[in-house]
Amino acid sequence: MIDFHCHLDLYPNPRAVRDECVNRGLYVLSVTTTPSAWIGTSALAADTPRIRTALGLHPQLAHERQKELSLFDNFLPNTKYIGEIGLDGAPEFRPHSQSQVAVFEHILAKCCSAGGRIISVHSRRASGAVLDYLEKYPEAGTPVLHWFSGSLRDLDRAIKIGCWFSIGPAMLANEKGRVLAARMPRNRVLTESDGPFAQLGGVAVTPWQVQTAVQILGHIWSLPLGEVEQSIRRNLQDLLAQHNAQGTFA
Repeated sequence: MIDFHCHLDLYPNPRAVRDECVNRGLYVLSVTTTPSAWIGTSALAADTPRIRTALGLHPQLAHERQKELSLFDNFLPNTKYIGEIGLDGAPEFRPHSQSQVAVFEHILAKCCSAGGRIISVHSRRASGAVLDYLEKYPEAGTPVLHWFSGSLRDLDRAIKIGCWFSIGPAMLANEKGRVLAARMPRNRVLTESDGPFAQLGGVAVTPWQVQTAVQILGHIWSLPLGEVEQSIRRNLQDLLAQHNAQGTFA
């Protein structure tokens, strides 16, 4: 199983969740919301060959943590994974759009200079603007749009510019999410939990619940469970190969 977007450090008992991921053999991309969380979150994944930590600055925190961009720049050479970054157009965050854009552009520009990264991108209510900046910085790397919820038009645009997608059980719990998932290229889809922020039935989604997403994708794609699992595993291998990152997961 693959969880390509998980806030491992933000579970109430992150070590217990990490240990369960290891026991189950999950591949996990543990994203961070601030550069200052990088060291501690990386330590959480130490000696776990199937868990990797992404360096991020969440758009919802951009106005509070913009000063941490210097930390981001310092840590960037240490990882091939960036996330969670992006833009958030929800009403409560629109007043901070200028800070969001400044942070997003800074990070994309730095990724370009660093030779490109695998980037987990937040685009809630801002998919058009996010795509504008991804088009502006094509050398930043491979964007993986996490829990994409934009329009079909923006989805088609994202596909055209080479975006990938990470899909979780919470996204697939509603009709719009399933319609979007059905339109995404199967060879550019990965699974995610977005735990502990994503919830099902009022309970935080765990990394191993990506299996629910696999099952739903099987229905959408009309494929047996085993073939869906193989497809997603192959997609991960292809993504890593694009960035010469084959050795970053065992």
